[in-house]
Amino acid sequence: MERYDLVYRLYDEFDTKTLREYQEFVDVFPAIDSRVALEHWQTASEELEERKEEIRDAFAAGETFAEVAARATRDQAFAALDLEAKYGRPVNVLVLDVDETLRSAGGTDNEIPRDTLHVLTEFHEAGVPIVICTGQTLENVKGFAIQGLGSEIVHSGELSIVYEAGTGVFTPGHGADTKQLLYEDLDAEIRDVFDDVRARVLPEAPEDLRRGCHLQGNEFNVTMKPNYETGSARAREIIDDALVYLLDLLADAVAAAVDADGDGDDAVAWTRAFYAEGDPEIRAVLEREGTYPDVDVDGIPEELRSLLERIDVAYYEADAAEIGSLELNKVVGVERALDVLGVEDPFALVMGDSKSDLRVMRWVAENDAGIAAAPEHASRETLDHVIRSDELVFDRGKSVDVLRTVYALNRFARLG
Repeated sequence: MERYDLVYRLYDEFDTKTLREYQEFVDVFPAIDSRVALEHWQTASEELEERKEEIRDAFAAGETFAEVAARATRDQAFAALDLEAKYGRPVNVLVLDVDETLRSAGGTDNEIPRDTLHVLTEFHEAGVPIVICTGQTLENVKGFAIQGLGSEIVHSGELSIVYEAGTGVFTPGHGADTKQLLYEDLDAEIRDVFDDVRARVLPEAPEDLRRGCHLQGNEFNVTMKPNYETGSARAREIIDDALVYLLDLLADAVAAAVDADGDGDDAVAWTRAFYAEGDPEIRAVLEREGTYPDVDVDGIPEELRSLLERIDVAYYEADAAEIGSLELNKVVGVERALDVLGVEDPFALVMGDSKSDLRVMRWVAENDAGIAAAPEHASRETLDHVIRSDELVFDRGKSVDVLRTVYALNRFARLG
């Protein structure tokens, strides 16, 4: 019988909904020092095992079908079958963004849900390395990883953290390769530009920006964050101002680095025009602020353009304005993490919501090295890419749904 027919039979003949409820209760039942509670958990565990045994006895590959039914819905199981038919291999590494992906300020109270953490633990136990790939600072993400995943996983040698969107990689348990500062590989010219901007960004900021923004504790990138609730009208206003301010600081630093001809006003206009041409969101901010330049980008001096082409300016509405190096990005960080982890033939699940995550998604697509998933509120370009590939779109705060689909994919792939 075809595998699809077997899965139809599985979900038609067995009460898989109740089975999943038992499995989830057993998996995430909190540790409570109560005899009554422990007896309740034991009773549920026994009922779960009996229901799984019925499925094991009904199919030749009963263990696989029992585990899939206990964790994946019908739709997730069939999505997994489609992925297995298309790619013919299991996912052997997880590459996961954190904010607005694993957790969501609007859906999970900014915490990674316990069911998500448990599924990640199961991937780890199955020998699938985890790469946390985030724009956060290392100290922030280390704290959440140890608190959520546990010190044992973090220090297992099978977890790597790509932090600050690729400026560094931290892989505990790998000796001299444990912490790699990728920005140290940049040439002096680029590092001088960032040193210049970082030294001036707060001391020279207008008073409203000094009061309304703070610098994220980055090792290399220059990131301005609002001192207001992310997403609020005031945060949007201050980050729009911060974007224009950072562009102008960058213009001055780059012009000084290349000793560009013309006065400072020329460098500012060219820099604004350069980034506005490449990013519609940046152009929209400049237009709203009345600072969009009336210049022809074709007139940008080549020595100035060649340096700007190596520097990224990112705008996250009502959340952050950032300057980073295009030579340091999540793709570079992920490649280094995979090398340290020893993943030589990756087939990754890449989950994320932003433009920086999209670069990794495109990289795995171009190299037949994985699949991509995104939350429904991801950036438009990211969502378009995911929909065009495998349509792995999940609701806000429900990254566990895709993880369960991939769990089922890996189970089916073992059957050959």
